[in-house]
Amino acid sequence: MKPLRISMRWFLFSVTILVSLYGTAYGEYTLNCTVSGKQGLGEYCIVMPPQGVPWNERLVIWAHGFQDAGTDVGIPLDQLCFDGVCIPDLLTGMGFAFATNSYSRTGLAVPEGVADILDLVEKFNDYIADVMEDEDPTEQVYIVGASEGGLITALLAENYPDVFDAGCALCGPVGDFPYQINYLGDARVTFEYFFPNQIPGYGRFNNVYEDGVYGIIEPDEWDDYFDDKIVPLLLVDTNKSLQWIRVARLPYDTADPMDTMLNSAKDVLRYAILNLQDAEEHLGGWPFDNHLKWYSGSANDFRLNWRVKRFKADTEALNEMEDSYNTSGYLEIPLITMHTTKDQQVPYFHEFLYNLKSLNNGSLLSEHINITINRYGHCQFTVDEALAGFALMLFYNGDLQLLNGVGSILQGSQLESFEVIAEQQGIPYQTDGHQLEAILK
Repeated sequence: MKPLRISMRWFLFSVTILVSLYGTAYGEYTLNCTVSGKQGLGEYCIVMPPQGVPWNERLVIWAHGFQDAGTDVGIPLDQLCFDGVCIPDLLTGMGFAFATNSYSRTGLAVPEGVADILDLVEKFNDYIADVMEDEDPTEQVYIVGASEGGLITALLAENYPDVFDAGCALCGPVGDFPYQINYLGDARVTFEYFFPNQIPGYGRFNNVYEDGVYGIIEPDEWDDYFDDKIVPLLLVDTNKSLQWIRVARLPYDTADPMDTMLNSAKDVLRYAILNLQDAEEHLGGWPFDNHLKWYSGSANDFRLNWRVKRFKADTEALNEMEDSYNTSGYLEIPLITMHTTKDQQVPYFHEFLYNLKSLNNGSLLSEHINITINRYGHCQFTVDEALAGFALMLFYNGDLQLLNGVGSILQGSQLESFEVIAEQQGIPYQTDGHQLEAILK
């Protein structure tokens, strides 16, 4: 495949124009598909560059994040826009083709997401072959995903280097999937210790979803349920609440502790209450394990560990997570990961674990780079940060070779944000002056 020479000046100029065009209209976003259709139990959408923008023979596939079990299968449009920009408009305006799909199920859908995206690549190739009468017109295929889609992205990059040329995994549970399940389960069992019998349906997390029906709380009722039933508990006894926050290792922003603590609580309990039973059914066994866990951070850790309810994961679930949900860290193509340090849904510790995996397999720095964003929130990236990650992916793949004049395009905090990431990751660039040729791998 021949590399595409993209000037960073043009790259960032295009971004600036597109942000001004699309930055205020994503509240009721409409995905304008060039071609769309059914894909098994789900659906897919392909968006080509608009009239007047030539296709650069590059495809970017978006792997979306988690959707609550039992909700309708469909492309989550609310996940396509962030920080004032909508991803399909941004990418197609720069000449990339864009494609995304829904997975064949909601709830835990990692293997399904992997299979559905591989099928989406075939659908795109068939569409392009029909339109252009060329069996292989696509030069590069990139996979980008966030949250659950970040894990799917990492698995696709590791296992299908013949299909994809590079990937960018944002805020995904890429380090160890049982660790992710245990993080959420720990929050639930320790909440029950501090606030017993306040949330109905505990038992073996005797959750609310069974045979496609929610018995206690519907997903669209969760926000109101949390505000009406759980927030008062946390606010009435702040001593217990702060102990629980410490024990469950929930992150928060010191500049806004109250709101961010409550937000973290809402997010971790949401999964445990609405979705863990779906995970049990889908994994073939109970996945949460704390039978040897020592909890700390309470006023009396000995009593906490004596009284907290203990669970042991089923072998079937552990084997399924190891086979279909865990990454290896072995890479033959570039994979950029990006994560906020205070992610309340998918802990940043995943990046440390994945760094160890990629180091052990000789992929760290050579194929894998992690971009760390010091901020609270799940997938809370700015446009500048996300574009720097995307540019780093192109650079590592040899698809972004000339970086020049960035200071004439980005100003103030935007330029500072880009420069920090560029310097941290070793992306050669020139603020002003002549073109600087990148040293490729």
